[in-house]
Formats: sequence, structure tokens, C-alpha cells
Amino acid sequence: MPDGSIMPELLNADEAVVFLRLDNGTTTKPHGTLQYYRDKGFLRVTRVGNNICYQKKELLRFLDVLTEHQSKNNPSE
Repeated sequence: MPDGSIMPELLNADEAVVFLRLDNGTTTKPHGTLQYYRDKGFLRVTRVGNNICYQKKELLRFLDVLTEHQSKNNPSE
């Protein structure tokens, strides 16, 4: 985490936004972007009671898929 604390294995939406760096100013609605990925099925969630949580390993898988897709579409990068 930016404050130096250890990232938990199960993250809430705020923590997932920070983990994926959606809060760095490149998107105007970082939580909306997270929900878009979830609604499209790109990002799987874990429900704990009424809470939507994100497993860190799922966020890492999502990043791997994005990276692979981008490298296939832009082989020079």
C-alpha cells in the first residue's frame, strides 16, 4: 500500500482501486472502472456476507491477462 502497510490477501473495493492504481488520475471514476471490469466478467469477485471482495491473486491474474492482451495487440511495446 502507498502508506507502507502490507496488502491483505482479500481486498475491499477501495484497496483494489489502489492495488490496480486506478486512483492515479488517469481515470475520473476509478470505482466505476473497477465495477466495469467486474460487470464484464474480466475480474472475478468473492462475496463475504454482503461485501464484495477481491482476492489479491485474482487481481494479479487480471493484470496478467491485460498484459498478455496488450502485448498481442502491440507487439512492439
